[in-house]
Amino acid sequence: MAYIEMIESYKRYKTGDTVITANDGITFGIEKGELVVILGASGAGKSTVLNILGGMDTSDEGQIIIDGNDIANYNAKQLTTYRRNEVGFVFQFYNLVANLTAKENVELASEIVANAMNPEEVLKDVGLGNRMDNFPAQLSGGEQQRVAIARAVAKNPKLLLCDEPTGALDYRTGKQVLKILQDKSRLDGTTVVIVTHNAAIAPIADRLIEIHDGKVKSMKVNPQPLDIEDLEW
Repeated sequence: MAYIEMIESYKRYKTGDTVITANDGITFGIEKGELVVILGASGAGKSTVLNILGGMDTSDEGQIIIDGNDIANYNAKQLTTYRRNEVGFVFQFYNLVANLTAKENVELASEIVANAMNPEEVLKDVGLGNRMDNFPAQLSGGEQQRVAIARAVAKNPKLLLCDEPTGALDYRTGKQVLKILQDKSRLDGTTVVIVTHNAAIAPIADRLIEIHDGKVKSMKVNPQPLDIEDLEW
């Protein structure tokens, strides 16, 4: 059994009399420690997949098996425990707390789990050892995103979910952020899932899943993923 198995997952949203099917029988598997890119246009349903994998949303039908457990059967309390202990989230627009320093933002996450990493060490790992006492407004966009990654990583999660993590960044900074994520997969064995509309980053993936109109259009395993340093777009 794969580490992650999404099996015939459906998610529908009702707006007035209109029903929108965001996920229409999504099925795929992901192995432990892989860096996976889920690629699709805006509105394809990829962020819904990410939210369901992370326990932030629930599917209407189907199985969502993570490490042998079907989280589709979890109640609200079980989902909260799952999100807290097993998942790290990285969003496009950072979601940092403005009146907390970089270190304090990371501590927010590290204090809620038992086997957390040291916030200062994690910030050093993402190249922010000299920016720990700065507030988000004093940091560049790339630095803020690295704080957000450090916050997610500090929980020592089994699963790192990233929604357009380079969408608000320039080319050079985007590559720095992707390098951190690739290293988490390759060096630490973390399962990393990146949702994006940017097809240019697909070559770095161990597995590429393309979603179109709420369905899996294709899934490819890349036996020789590209190092971030060699990626050009």
